Amino acid sequence: MTMNLLVAGRDATSSALSWFSYLIATNPRVEKKLLEELAPIAARKPVGPNGMVAFEAGELKNLLYLHAAVCECLRLYPSLPVETKAVAAHDVLPSGHEVRPGDKILVFNYSMGRMKRVWGADCREFRPERWISEDGKLRYVPSNKFVAFNSGPRTCLGKEMVLVQMKVTVAAVAWNFAVEVVPGHVVEPKLSIILHMKNGLLVRVKRRSGVQ
Repeated sequence: MTMNLLVAGRDATSSALSWFSYLIATNPRVEKKLLEELAPIAARKPVGPNGMVAFEAGELKNLLYLHAAVCECLRLYPSLPVETKAVAAHDVLPSGHEVRPGDKILVFNYSMGRMKRVWGADCREFRPERWISEDGKLRYVPSNKFVAFNSGPRTCLGKEMVLVQMKVTVAAVAWNFAVEVVPGHVVEPKLSIILHMKNGLLVRVKRRSGVQ
């Protein structure tokens, strides 16, 4: 179980961080709001010998917009784009389809995260606000709707590890560096078990100066 946890967390995180970097670089509005949320914490922290600020997991656990942005990234670009389910007993799905023991069901997580009837007309937009309720709290989204980590008793073992690692890394990179995708570089998914980028991600990275 320990090895499964480590592998799941490592592979999922590396893939998701690439997509998050791309989304932040191409959505300056989201980047600005993320920096505004990080500012009060960064202002209280000492600058390291390398001139950068690092964040601890405990400092980030209550940051609503950061959590929403990470979830929104995983909705659009789930680390596992397709999953296979084996049917254990005869049943009829909510769609009316009949399944029998031994049947295989393909679950397209990538497509489910982009369905209008599930996420609305703006389903293809990177909009972290969809995870925040009208009263400014984290909106409850059932796991059978947000399937990036599977659902029910089969929820991914590395879920919490992925979320923590992503938040710590995203916060440090976003606060200390401005990332820009190289003009003309084509970013598209690669068909594989893990949702990697077909052409990688070519970026220009610039150190930020001063507190945002």
